[in-house]
Amino acid sequence: MYNTILVAIDLSNDSQKVIDTAVRMAGDASKLHLVHVVEPVAAAYSMDIYAVNISELQQEAINFAEQRLEKIGNDIGVKSGNAHTLLGAPAPEVRNLASEIGADAIVMGSHGHSGWKILLGSTVIKVLHGATCDVLTVHVGQEN
Repeated sequence: MYNTILVAIDLSNDSQKVIDTAVRMAGDASKLHLVHVVEPVAAAYSMDIYAVNISELQQEAINFAEQRLEKIGNDIGVKSGNAHTLLGAPAPEVRNLASEIGADAIVMGSHGHSGWKILLGSTVIKVLHGATCDVLTVHVGQEN
């Protein structure tokens, strides 16, 4: 049913559940593209940390993400070149990459929050708004 599936992961322990679901959906890992979006360091920390080299910190975060994503991709048989580490705001970066690669579906994790937590900024909700393909959310996190 799906020829190209973009799997958006945050590299947490919850990522494995999202990956497993995408592999089952695809039936073949060669149909998968993995993506992790590194948010700019300046967005995560206040700018009054003058003693730290922000560029160095940013590059370390990108390098770490690239290595983790490549290892995950190799472990499950994702084609070389189908692991993407991007820098920016997660939702628009995921949507843009999905469009660029011609994805039929985006698979990503969700903690299943309700009410205000969704309205105030869930990445999944932001990906849904403007996505041009199917978006599957996989419930991750604490089981009740």
